[in-house]
Amino acid sequence: MTDPVAAGTVHQVTSLSNPQVKNLRALQMKKHRDETGLFIGEGLKLVTDALEEHWPVDTICYAGAARDQERVLRAAASVKARGGTVLEVTEAILGKITKRENPQMVVGVFRQKLMPLDKVTLAANDVWVALEGVKDPGNLGTVIRTVDSVGARGVILVGDTCDPFSFETVRATMGSLFHVPLVRASVEAFLGFAARSPARLVGTHLSATHDYRTLASSEPTILLMGNEQSGLPPRLAEACDVRAKIPMAGRADSLNLAIATGIMLYELRRDVLTV
Repeated sequence: MTDPVAAGTVHQVTSLSNPQVKNLRALQMKKHRDETGLFIGEGLKLVTDALEEHWPVDTICYAGAARDQERVLRAAASVKARGGTVLEVTEAILGKITKRENPQMVVGVFRQKLMPLDKVTLAANDVWVALEGVKDPGNLGTVIRTVDSVGARGVILVGDTCDPFSFETVRATMGSLFHVPLVRASVEAFLGFAARSPARLVGTHLSATHDYRTLASSEPTILLMGNEQSGLPPRLAEACDVRAKIPMAGRADSLNLAIATGIMLYELRRDVLTV
């Protein structure tokens, strides 16, 4: 098999003390991600998804054991052709970068991308999800993946939320991060946007009277979901045009945020989803 990565363009790194390795390891920290505008993701699928979406890929690292895999080499060649760096490293280095005992054989380093709030548009059948104060990276990543699965438009992170570019969030998205636009907004900016928007603002709330199964519509919609522990604060709940409830028959008094968001999304998108 012909190596699609030209000779001399791959940097071999074997030392854990190498400065490049130290910089990659530092991307596990939010401060370093914020300073560099970079984040890491594990797995060939993530790198491939990013390349297919023309997402900026800064670096690809792969283990020496993967050098004979054609898909890995082609991904490396694509990264190099777009001005990125290709590193062949040891599995021990991949473990340090990812903080995992059994890391996947490929790690990508990507540029962060956020959409400005004023670029968000809503037309008929469009659904955006707004998450207020979400704290769990697994929940956030799963919501992003679910938004992708139902063909919703994107996710607006309202107020103080966990980092969408953390290693845990990126892993939970399973590559959907590269397909779903993300927006950050303060509570004040979001409320102003929602008031000006032609979309209805639908929120979930324990005191709601609307059954979630009555919400399917072609009307543009922003689905507003609250923090995992406390739900929507009164100010945001009061701003909703519709407050809905997911009924429960058992003894549990609440649902996991990602599951509740998934249930709401599939109902809101029911009329446009086909088997």
